[in-house]
Amino acid sequence: MLAPISWRTPPRAYGPWEYVTSLLTEGLVRRGLDVTLFATLDSVTAARLDGVAPRPYSEDAALDPKVYELLHIAHCFERARDFDLIHSHVDFPALAFSRLIETPVVATIHGFSSPRIHPAFEAYDGRAQYVAISNADRLPALYYAATIHHGIPLEDFPFDPRGGDGLLFYGRIHRDKGPVEAIEAAARARLPLVMAGIVHDADLFARAVEPRLGAGARFIGPVGGRDRARTLGRAKALLHLINFEEPFGLSVVEALACGTPVIAMRRGSMPEIIDDGITGFLVSSVDDAVEAIGRIGEIDRRACRAAAERRFSAERMVDDYVALYARVLAAPLA
Repeated sequence: MLAPISWRTPPRAYGPWEYVTSLLTEGLVRRGLDVTLFATLDSVTAARLDGVAPRPYSEDAALDPKVYELLHIAHCFERARDFDLIHSHVDFPALAFSRLIETPVVATIHGFSSPRIHPAFEAYDGRAQYVAISNADRLPALYYAATIHHGIPLEDFPFDPRGGDGLLFYGRIHRDKGPVEAIEAAARARLPLVMAGIVHDADLFARAVEPRLGAGARFIGPVGGRDRARTLGRAKALLHLINFEEPFGLSVVEALACGTPVIAMRRGSMPEIIDDGITGFLVSSVDDAVEAIGRIGEIDRRACRAAAERRFSAERMVDDYVALYARVLAAPLA
């Protein structure tokens, strides 16, 4: 299992790719599979841990990201003969090594940062078996071995039947995630807003978020562990007013697991995750979001939890990947 090294696996707070990689790795180990996790050397796992980066490069400015990503990927592929299969979560750079080995490669595509990286995936289409994390994130030019939605450990996100009186924004402070739209919608609905997450765009935070904190909106920074679940569960609704075609959205399914309905822009994977009118509302504007906030009492929080249990458990995700591995190993190498 080849994890990213921007953050620890699992991350201490932020780090969605590392988080999913950890959930899958630990689930495979519980099934009795022999797994080696290539990750930062401070990672925590029941699998065998291997790697070259002592710490995440996002936590240590002394580590050059390009240098350590290259060393990290090369170290894994140099051991390819030791494994039946390599599963990469590190985006396109690992693909460049895939034709140098005979071991099958599965590559989960956690999203496309830009169309400029498409040629790398097209060049190795068929050599690596691609997994999409939503149907919305499939690139038409590519062949995909499967679409596998992320799953979460439901036991870490206990159901809160009551929720709270305020709204929640949970994500990076970045235009893509819609923090400004969340502030506007909450203010117009005259409800308090808690904002949780890392500041990804410091200029946006200073210019459009920070000046509006204090009256109705409160920023608490990144939260993890039990605080994450409590924050999600105590909300009246999660505002996910994104400005991009989001590949998945872990905070959305985590909120649903806690019983918290989601109001999200009808973009990217959101129509695959949210059952409009049942587990939340899909909207097209801030005006729509304000109207949806007024209707949030129509949503049964038990229905949100039931949807998460049925569709987004970590066990279901592990099942899907185990089935994919079996198909890949049974097929001839391209």
